[in-house]
Amino acid sequence: MKPPIAKRIPHPHELHGDVREDDYYWLNERDNPEVIQYLEEENKYFEEIMRPLEDETNRIYQSMVDRVPDSEVNVPVQHGQFFYYSRLDKSKQYPIYARKEAASRDLLNEAQEQVVLDLNELAVEDGYLSVTALRFSSDQTLLAYLENRDGTDRCTIHIKNLETGELLPDRIPNVYLFGSMEWSRSGEYIFYTTVDEHQRPYRLWRHRLGTEVDQDELVYEEVDTTFTLFISKSQSQKFIFVHSHSKTTNETRMIDTDSPLSSLQLLDARRPGVLYDVEHWGDELLILTNENALNFKLLRCSLDDLSARTTVIEHSEARYLQAMYPFRDSLLVAGRENGLTQIWVLKDGKLEQIKWDEPLYTVAVLSNQSYEATEVLIQYESLLTPKTTYSLDLITGEKKCLQVAPVSGDYDRSRFRQEQLWATADDGVKVPMTAVYFEGALDNGPAPLILYGYGSYGSNSDPRFDPYRLPILERGVVFITAQVRGGSEMGRGWYEDGKMQKKRNTFTDFIAAAKHLIENNYTTPSKMAARGGSAGGLLVGAVANMAGELFEVIVPAVPFVDVVTTMLDTTIPLTTLEWDEWGDPRKPEDYFYMKSYSPYDNVEAKDYPHLYITTGINDPRVGYFEPAKWVARLRLLKTDDNVIVMKTNMGAGHFGKSGRFNHLKEAAECYAFILDRLGVLAEEVVSNPR
Repeated sequence: MKPPIAKRIPHPHELHGDVREDDYYWLNERDNPEVIQYLEEENKYFEEIMRPLEDETNRIYQSMVDRVPDSEVNVPVQHGQFFYYSRLDKSKQYPIYARKEAASRDLLNEAQEQVVLDLNELAVEDGYLSVTALRFSSDQTLLAYLENRDGTDRCTIHIKNLETGELLPDRIPNVYLFGSMEWSRSGEYIFYTTVDEHQRPYRLWRHRLGTEVDQDELVYEEVDTTFTLFISKSQSQKFIFVHSHSKTTNETRMIDTDSPLSSLQLLDARRPGVLYDVEHWGDELLILTNENALNFKLLRCSLDDLSARTTVIEHSEARYLQAMYPFRDSLLVAGRENGLTQIWVLKDGKLEQIKWDEPLYTVAVLSNQSYEATEVLIQYESLLTPKTTYSLDLITGEKKCLQVAPVSGDYDRSRFRQEQLWATADDGVKVPMTAVYFEGALDNGPAPLILYGYGSYGSNSDPRFDPYRLPILERGVVFITAQVRGGSEMGRGWYEDGKMQKKRNTFTDFIAAAKHLIENNYTTPSKMAARGGSAGGLLVGAVANMAGELFEVIVPAVPFVDVVTTMLDTTIPLTTLEWDEWGDPRKPEDYFYMKSYSPYDNVEAKDYPHLYITTGINDPRVGYFEPAKWVARLRLLKTDDNVIVMKTNMGAGHFGKSGRFNHLKEAAECYAFILDRLGVLAEEVVSNPR
């Protein structure tokens, strides 16, 4: 079967005295039957290419399923008389949310489980299901949850009576998929944010239970289309915070949960470039701000005088403060130092770091813990250590391991290796990388290797444990994550140096990482694959143009590859929100800089690696038409015989199919393609695992 060839319809874009030819612009016409036909032809071609790899895909899939534990139960988190947790049984696609009533953690084994929400009962076979948030009323008799069934960002609030098991008639549509609903203290009112036609959360509403949704009161509207609207509740449950947020600026309002009909109170009005976060602690507010503090500093003020601020923690160039967790008896602060996540406890006006044994790790305070808690749950993991939950006694400082996530199969961590590597970028900056591999993988010279990167929005690529990666590691494949600029791994400045007019640093850092791995005999171009998703798809897509010869195969998932066209189209969801990240191409300097790296605009008549591309028809973040257009242009211009496949999920969005076994099947397909192109045979392992 020959690859599909999309028809060409001239569509020049003219701006700033420049013309960009876009013969595949018509593919954005989702309601056009020819577009759907083309996507379906691409899917048929994908299936044809993958058919010889069906046995290999099934072997990889089964090896992943073999790693699924019989049961996975999260450590319960206490709220009042109940301990809440989720569990996932091996035969199930989706988690089950439950609780037990007990006076203490020691009595949980004898307590009876109460299922509060079983997602498997909500799911329809082969259908999409996502439940992204659960919020319990203060008296813990009601559960509000967000449900989505098409992969978009539009969700519906359902409210369940936990005493009767019945759903209330209150059903609220068009709600954003996270940061979008909170209860008043009494449970009589629920606040929520809805999205506009571009799926931007922008309106805050107040709903009184038992009334019609069309009677709900509009509390606040964010009219600036470069801002989004989110809500959260303080750790103490006393305030609901209403956050108007852009990439560089925000402002916060608040309302007392005991006075849900009162007006919003503004803390600090928005000022360009100033970001801040707020929490409540005792009779004070805590404010984490970047004003004159690139890596943020911590302030406090009395609830009686919000303008009088004193400094709790000064700014530090070496320490990046990112979040606060106030408890009745202590304050925890989360952030980054030395390229790793860290947690500090505030003692005598100073931050005391919680120490860990491994040189590489990821650590976080679990969310939604009780303000009254005397033990705080902390989650720890590394490339070699499964997710491990610790309790930290806030009075004594004692740290106790409560649970290590089970790993099915024969996992002997002593047979795996993790390390940190450093590449030198074009401008001399040292770029960190994390590596994980099976013992002996590098003993006989260059190994097959997968290099991953993201590098946008300040998001971090931290060392995490993945049990489903183990079968691939045992075949001798080395996994490397390049922590390129555009993330925040090395502090806020690391992010600032990888966005806007410095965005190309993200791509050249990744290329420097690849060259370092080749020069130091970790791998060769014929044995290396690159992976990235969404903005990471932009990363590897740009690298395909800039240095495709360094890779045998590149895997861009839901890739953002038509940067200029998308950033000019304000009818596309998220466009106006992204100008502070990528630039505004209505400005000549931003236009030409973005055009210089946009993957679609820089396809050339030259050789490209094998490409395995995925997208979703309902994706509101990266339209399916971006990768579709890119594939069409690549097929037209490339001069090699390498394979390009594109798989479009016709009933899902940005995150692919729902359900963990569906995710594993898609991962197995991708790995089968990569391993086949890298020449890794099915029967190969580095050495016989014990």
